[in-house]
Amino acid sequence: MTIALSRLGALLVLCFVSVTVPVLVEAAPDPTAGASIPSWETSPDSSLAVALRRIEGIPLSLEEALRVSMENATAAVDAEARLRAAAAASRIERGAFDPELFASWERNSSDAPTASFFSGADTLKSDLTRSTGGVRMRFPIGTELSASIDLTETESNSAFASLSPEYNAGGVLSLRQPLLSGFGPAASAPLSAARHEMEAGQARYRDAIAALASEVEVTYWDLHASEQDLAVAIAIRDMAEALLQEAKYRSAAGLVGPNQVANARVFLAEQEQALLDREERLDLVSDHLATLMGRRPEGRRFRAQSQPPRDFGNETEDAIVARVLAGSPELTAAGFQLKASEARLRGARWDALPALDLHASFGGTGLSGEPRDVVFGGDTLRTSISGGGSDAVSDAIKRDFPNWSVGVTLTLPLGLRSERAERDRAEAEHRLAESAYTATQRSLEERARAAARELLHGKRRLETAREGVDASLEQIRIGRIEYRNGRATAFELVRLGADLASAQQRLSAALIRTARAVAEIRRLTGDASPSETLRP
Repeated sequence: MTIALSRLGALLVLCFVSVTVPVLVEAAPDPTAGASIPSWETSPDSSLAVALRRIEGIPLSLEEALRVSMENATAAVDAEARLRAAAAASRIERGAFDPELFASWERNSSDAPTASFFSGADTLKSDLTRSTGGVRMRFPIGTELSASIDLTETESNSAFASLSPEYNAGGVLSLRQPLLSGFGPAASAPLSAARHEMEAGQARYRDAIAALASEVEVTYWDLHASEQDLAVAIAIRDMAEALLQEAKYRSAAGLVGPNQVANARVFLAEQEQALLDREERLDLVSDHLATLMGRRPEGRRFRAQSQPPRDFGNETEDAIVARVLAGSPELTAAGFQLKASEARLRGARWDALPALDLHASFGGTGLSGEPRDVVFGGDTLRTSISGGGSDAVSDAIKRDFPNWSVGVTLTLPLGLRSERAERDRAEAEHRLAESAYTATQRSLEERARAAARELLHGKRRLETAREGVDASLEQIRIGRIEYRNGRATAFELVRLGADLASAQQRLSAALIRTARAVAEIRRLTGDASPSETLRP
């Protein structure tokens, strides 16, 4: 029986483990009890290490979990894809204002019967080749500018054709400027909106990455806490087994009644079920972390290798809220979305006006060709114009024969129904964007204040938990005295040990809860890199 009770003492000590508070309770044998009292002199940190080593798993650091998650998590892939789509949409709208080269070539041939004496042939044959080229560009204020050269080459069998082939060239610089509908904000609205939406996409990408990092970090600390819970459950289960053996020995010796054995069996059954629950909980957390990482552990589960942060800074609640509102990518994205709706609204208001366009052109013409003799009556005529197509083009560019035009065009759809409806739709979407921005701001402030209070209360919560541990130690000291004097049973001592384990568990939970608040604040500010302390 002495050997069995000694084994009970070795197992009971596993209950009194602590993450941060050393627990040392002296023990002495009870000379009147006829058996040795459970020993409490083993180092609690060593006891925790022994219990934790019994838990199977692959060690994993927080940094490694974050790195693998950023590489493999579907949330990161989705955020990057959405950012690429927003950037591509912005490039599409910018492309509408890129310079554009254009060119065309066309060849026509026709035979036409004639009845006129001045056609120069019974059947008039003509071959026409037309070439056009130039550059045009549209500007964000709605201006459309175009510069082009048109060259026409004509060959004819007419006896009166003084040039064959004949080259006609025309060069023109044309301008179209909307003065009402289509002007300024209306022309640049799609580009401005797309640019703001791309900036919103960048902010959302930061927010998605920060949210992923926060979820991974919180899950990691949940894994750490679940390991501590499982270690405590293992210790209490082992103590329950030892208690049952001691109760059986005492009952056989006639020192206790059968009810002590029954109580010990009930206690052991409860702890076996609690152990299974804690083990399942640890496996679930490990599976969720594996899902976030996109990688399964080589063994049964992951094991937390990093320790929670212990320095949580000294920022006030208002300072934390101000930092969150200033740096939140979620609020930044809502702000850029609001700017995009404002750009579309400005454009829709201009497009709801009648169309009044100023148009002007400035150019020249040129003529050249291969001269031919023309017999008219008794005279033979020959033109002094000669040259190739390049000569005609050169004349048009030099404006030896200039031309110009200017004018305005007014278009007034009766009722302007569709344009005004588009303006009303843009106004409604702008109001929605304003409401979304306000709602995001209020939600962020609420979440930031909740996390800030949880963080600021963290130190106090830890101190209270440590006081609970100290009080449990005092209960054990008193219980030892009562056990020595025969006023308490070993079962009651185990219950006191379970109370101490619960107190230590609450201390660990308080530390993890505060660490989660740190991760939440970093998530709200868009910081995806974990640190050992919370720094502004």
